[in-house]
Amino acid sequence: MTDPFTPLNDIEIEQLDEFLLNRINDDDYIADSDEGVINVSELDGFFTAIVSGPTMIPPSQWMAALWGDYEPEWKDESDFSGVFSLLIRHMNNIVSYLMENPQEFEPLFLEHITEDKTFTIVDEWCEGYMRGVMLTAEQWRLDKPEIKTYLEPIISFTVDRVVQTHNSFKEQEVVNLHNAIKLNVREIHAYWLARREEQPIYGSSELPVKHNKPRVGRNEPCPCGSGKKYKKCCLH
Repeated sequence: MTDPFTPLNDIEIEQLDEFLLNRINDDDYIADSDEGVINVSELDGFFTAIVSGPTMIPPSQWMAALWGDYEPEWKDESDFSGVFSLLIRHMNNIVSYLMENPQEFEPLFLEHITEDKTFTIVDEWCEGYMRGVMLTAEQWRLDKPEIKTYLEPIISFTVDRVVQTHNSFKEQEVVNLHNAIKLNVREIHAYWLARREEQPIYGSSELPVKHNKPRVGRNEPCPCGSGKKYKKCCLH
C-alpha cells in the first residue's frame, strides 16, 4: 500500500486527470447539470481551499461536491480505493507545502503552448478553489473586507468574471493577477490557521458553530484515516 503522504508522480497526476475528465459518459450528460470537478487543475484548487479554510471538511462532504451530479459507478472496492488513494495523497501534498514550506507552494495551473509562447491558464484552478470555499461559505465570512481582498484575484478568473477580466486588463495586468493568486492563497492559509487556534469559528449569525460530535483534539489521530495527527493533516 502506498504511503498516503507520498506525492503523486507525473504518471499518477495524468492518471487522475484522465479519470476526472472521462468519468462522465457523453450519453449520461444532462445540460446545466453540475459536472463536479473536471480535471486535476480544478481538483488542485478545490483541495487547496478545503485545507486552507476555517474549518475541517470530512471526505464525505467534499467528495459529494467533487462528483457533482455524477458520482462514479465503481467496479469494486479496489477501484474506489485506487482513486481515493490518489486524491488523499494529492491533498496531503498540498497540506505539506502550506504547513511546512509555504513559500514553495505552487498552484497546479494549466498551460497552453503555441509555437512561440506559453500561456498560463488559471480559470479551472480558480473555479475549483471557489467550489471548495462554498462548501463552508458561512464560516469563510465572505463579507469581511480582508477575505474579499484575498479572494479577488481568484474570483477574477471564475466563469462569471473571466471574460470581463481579460477584456478590462492589459496582458501584464492579467499576469500580475495570476501571480497574486498564489501569494494570496498562502496568506489565506495563514489567516485561517491563526484564527483556528485563537478562537472558535463563528458564522454570520455570530453564534458558535455547533458540532454533533466532540471536536477532535489537535494531537489525536485525524478522522480522515491517514494515521497522522489532526494538527498535521486535514485541519490544515
